Amino acid sequence: MFETTDRKLSIICSKGTLDMAYPGLVLANAALMEGIDVTLFFTFWGLDIINKKKMNKLKFVPVGNPSMGIPTMIGGLPGMTNIATSMMKKEIAKLDFPEVDEFLDMIVDAGGKMYACKMSVDMFQDMHMLAEEDIYDGVEAVVGATDFMEMSEGAQIIFV
Repeated sequence: MFETTDRKLSIICSKGTLDMAYPGLVLANAALMEGIDVTLFFTFWGLDIINKKKMNKLKFVPVGNPSMGIPTMIGGLPGMTNIATSMMKKEIAKLDFPEVDEFLDMIVDAGGKMYACKMSVDMFQDMHMLAEEDIYDGVEAVVGATDFMEMSEGAQIIFV
């Protein structure tokens, strides 16, 4: 383990696509390797990252992404999301990055703390999109926004 510091980092993960899951996970892992105290807070679609049924099936959607260089009309064709997702997964594998579930395990094993947003969990449960048992086991608790504010006091906050 690396030497610990007084630094704190809180990362809010709000999107559940493949290209939005990795930035938060990479930053959390890098911070932990530097001895920084890390808290991850998953809200809205970011809950897909910690949903055991979805975490390794996240998609990359090319529609509306100007960096892809694909016209929106073509990106919206049937099968384009699957093609783009496959391409991105191959690139992630080339870089030897783990799948989402393994990455979460690494973060928890290194001392990272994970929390799910109560409002989002309640909302998704009401819409039958999430059950409590679907939440990744490494998530310490389902907490409200005010609890997260207390936890992240004095921390650098990154919103992904």
